[in-house]
Amino acid sequence: MTVNPPSSSSSTIPRGPVTATLNFATPLPAGVQAFNYTSTPPAGQPKTNVVPSPQSVVIQDIRGRESSFTLDHDAFEIVRQVAPSRETEFVDDASIAANYYPEVTRLLLSRIAGSTRVVIFDHTVRRTAGSAARGAVLNVHIDQTASSAAKRVVRHLGPEAEALLQGRYRIVNVWRPLNAGPVESQPLAYASSASLRDEDVLPIEHRYPEGYVGQIAGITYHPGQEWYYLSGMTGDERILLECFDSEALKEGSGVRGGRAAHTAFNDPRTRPDAEGRESIEVRALVFGP
Repeated sequence: MTVNPPSSSSSTIPRGPVTATLNFATPLPAGVQAFNYTSTPPAGQPKTNVVPSPQSVVIQDIRGRESSFTLDHDAFEIVRQVAPSRETEFVDDASIAANYYPEVTRLLLSRIAGSTRVVIFDHTVRRTAGSAARGAVLNVHIDQTASSAAKRVVRHLGPEAEALLQGRYRIVNVWRPLNAGPVESQPLAYASSASLRDEDVLPIEHRYPEGYVGQIAGITYHPGQEWYYLSGMTGDERILLECFDSEALKEGSGVRGGRAAHTAFNDPRTRPDAEGRESIEVRALVFGP
């Protein structure tokens, strides 16, 4: 697949606020650990003990006010008019790492004030048709928790980790569509970090077959959460989703970011024959200042 320059918006693109169903997590009893196995679970174990809780939510369109949202307050930020990528196919992992990763690194260093180092540790391509291995995720979640973010630093930086953990470190997911034209189906929704309560966040053990245990977070519903999306997103736009920020844990820092709850959603206004959404997300550790 060749990624063409973004075409102009059309009247078929859903715009404006929308009420849609988002799949939250059902709270678990006190003392019960939420878990999810990334592959086949051990005999007698379910793949997950997290039960979805569908909720009808108003999602506001931020098209036209993209600059109003920041990582420090909302844990998401929109970047527009990004130059075309050297990577055009997004089908080969080695090519993506060689061509696209350096562009993501430069973008993060230029957009996150005071950042001094970026370490990209994985990416996921999502497609809705053909032989795609991964589709859109339709459950509200955060990619990392405070515990798993620190483990990521240790896992990927080894002997340097102890010193790096003394400074500011973040995990940022850089998300972009791969469609030739504006995204019409299954856009991404995200909640302002400032509207999430601590009790809304449900840590979920992510259990890998090799024995590594990370954590993601499910999100339980609360009516005070503020949800947003960017209508008709194009290939020259990026969403920075801040999954963790060590500064947000410090009392008095003023930082309310660090937990970008997000999910794809089915917009009820989408045409039945709309092109399926294609996207790539790149996750990176960002250090400094």
